[in-house]
Amino acid sequence: MRVIVLRALPGRRSMLFHQPTQHVAPTLSMNTFFKFRPYFMILRRVYKSALATRDGRARCKELMTKMLRLSPQSVMNGPSAQCEERLQDGAEILNSTVEALKDGQVVAVPTDTIYGLACLAQNSNAIKKVYDIKGRKGQKPLAICVGEIKDIYKYCKVSVKEELIGELLPGPVTLVLERAEVLNTDLNPFTPLVGVRIPDHAFMRRLCQMCGEPLALTSANISSHSSTVAVHEFQDLWPRLAVVVDGGPIGDKSRLGSTVVDLSVLGKYRIIRPGCAFSSTVDVLEHKYGLSEDTGDQ
Repeated sequence: MRVIVLRALPGRRSMLFHQPTQHVAPTLSMNTFFKFRPYFMILRRVYKSALATRDGRARCKELMTKMLRLSPQSVMNGPSAQCEERLQDGAEILNSTVEALKDGQVVAVPTDTIYGLACLAQNSNAIKKVYDIKGRKGQKPLAICVGEIKDIYKYCKVSVKEELIGELLPGPVTLVLERAEVLNTDLNPFTPLVGVRIPDHAFMRRLCQMCGEPLALTSANISSHSSTVAVHEFQDLWPRLAVVVDGGPIGDKSRLGSTVVDLSVLGKYRIIRPGCAFSSTVDVLEHKYGLSEDTGDQ
């Protein structure tokens, strides 16, 4: 740095002015700083914005939650809603969802009643993730979901006529049956029973068929909170899910969830949850197949 010394007039102090060379940054005076302060503030905001963008992208990359929108042709219960990513190809959505499930992840899916969280029922680590995401106690069971009636006989011990099952499924009903030995022992280890569903929903049935094994299925909400009939109602859970399949709004009439009926006792039925198909289910069980309600009396 080259220093220029100017001799002051008598009675005044000498002053030093720093004249920068071509290769050295100048020392800023306070006047210069305030003169260029607006530009410094702009640069500071740009820098902070760049950092925030970088951090946001890093979080998205870490979470890797896919938002997939079903076309109306892929669902049985209403038009699709808007979401972040348009994927009208149902096969592509199925492939992405199956890939996530087989990778041990948890996904959100539409059904014929409410939105659900699903994972592979035979994957113990994935089951634990479902309980963690919902904040659910381990003593509350998960149902299984299969694609066809014949699959029920593989994972459950059935004591009712196949025609009876065909009257109720596919549909908004969960049948509680005795579980078969082939079913994952870490799924509801506290009970010999398991609830099984075949939703009246083309996407869900095809998803189960492509997985080649049952899905563990539960409502897409925090435990004890209201069930959800649109994806935005459980958006707080999105960051913890690998895939969110948006099948559009389902409708409040389905918010009660499926009717849950225990058919594990021969010739008896017991309603565990009335749900949205209570009357029609009881009508089939009693009037068409002659089952009597199990009141618990000996």
